[in-house]
Amino acid sequence: MSPQRRLLALGDSYSIGEAVAEAERWPVQLTAALCAEGHALGSPQILATTGWTTDELAAALDRAALMPAWTLVSLQIGVNDQYRGRSVAALREGFRLLLARAIAFAGGTARRVLVVSIPDWGVTPFARAGGHDAARIGAEIDACNAAERALTAAAGAHWVDVTALSRVAGAELAVDGLHPGPAQYRHWLTALLPAARGALGERRSAPAP
Repeated sequence: MSPQRRLLALGDSYSIGEAVAEAERWPVQLTAALCAEGHALGSPQILATTGWTTDELAAALDRAALMPAWTLVSLQIGVNDQYRGRSVAALREGFRLLLARAIAFAGGTARRVLVVSIPDWGVTPFARAGGHDAARIGAEIDACNAAERALTAAAGAHWVDVTALSRVAGAELAVDGLHPGPAQYRHWLTALLPAARGALGERRSAPAP
């Protein structure tokens, strides 16, 4: 089955680009950057909604009935599981199932999957205004990312860390004081592009079961 020459982006508010223009969403910026480098890709398809948890994304995938195979598939999910107080164990299981589906959408080729880390919303003005414990949020985000990163490595997919970028003092945020603004998403490209290039070119086999 020949892959669709597009990026399928699965996620939540970070993938849909809450509070930014469509052209500033990171999947759109990434596709544009790859096209500028000579990769023939169509406009990305984004299946993401602000507030989605792992199980809500899974339910949306059931409804969407998407077909493989896609040239690139990205997965960025889990912040709302943490926000709602779910355990890391519960997140791990939900993410494990979603990662398997993302790999299936990539035609069973794990190296064509980009898993993007969960940003740290605890450093934002939104969190401060709400009286949230930034240290606790940061620690929980780190635990969630560690679980997701381990599963990603075991599957042979690409892990892209944007959490450190989200924690930079004065990171450019959207007008809501919570989500990244266009400039921060452009910074994310520094981490996303090398992984995307590898997914499109380098051979990277999943470990044997």
